[in-house]
Amino acid sequence: MNDSNRRILAIGGDDRRDFLQGLVTNDVPSDPGNLRYSALLSPQGKYLCDFMMLEQDDTLFLDAPAVLFDDLVKRLTMYRLRRKVTLSEADIGLHRGTGPAPAGALADPRHPALGWRLYGNGTTDNSDFNAIRVQHLIPEAISELIPNDSYILEFGFETLNGVDFRKGCYVGQEVTARMKHKIDLKKGLGRVRIIGSSGSEPELGSEILADGKPAGRLGTRSGDRALAWLRFNRATGVMHAGETELTLDT
Repeated sequence: MNDSNRRILAIGGDDRRDFLQGLVTNDVPSDPGNLRYSALLSPQGKYLCDFMMLEQDDTLFLDAPAVLFDDLVKRLTMYRLRRKVTLSEADIGLHRGTGPAPAGALADPRHPALGWRLYGNGTTDNSDFNAIRVQHLIPEAISELIPNDSYILEFGFETLNGVDFRKGCYVGQEVTARMKHKIDLKKGLGRVRIIGSSGSEPELGSEILADGKPAGRLGTRSGDRALAWLRFNRATGVMHAGETELTLDT
């Protein structure tokens, strides 16, 4: 069974690698079998889309969130200009798992706990990827990463091997580099613990309040833990998301 939450873009043409290299946050792979995590940012340094990159058979493949796929294609088309580059959706199956890796599978570059990804024929296992993401602070598009709003360093992209500060320029690089050289980030991805509720469960994206002040935004939940984008100086003591009480999970 394919992962219906993902779509794969095929980038062909002689200029494909140079074209993408000047746009995305990580070095574009040039050798087959090298899966790499990266993102496309706005000129203001804000997240637009994240994806896996894979070079195979003279084609670069971008494994992207289905919900952001069409916008990704539009933006890359805008940047293409006169370069020798083709953009088309690839009919390739994607399967994921955390058990023994089948032949041809590639390790997910973000974290060992995310297991493997297989492009082609195969089977996806029953791993609870939301639980894995919550445990290891791994964001996902829309659930945590909000287009035209999120900054990737606040969501752990350096730890997740999604940004290379030694490569050349890319869109949004100046803002990202300035954030990198701050002493510490005042906002970012954290994990919260649900300690009680007096009513309905909060929805994904619900505002988190601390002493009546905005303290963050609730993300993916697994059991009594959840991801959350937080203002760290306010994420102390008991916080609220609607009628639910929560605390920072350390």
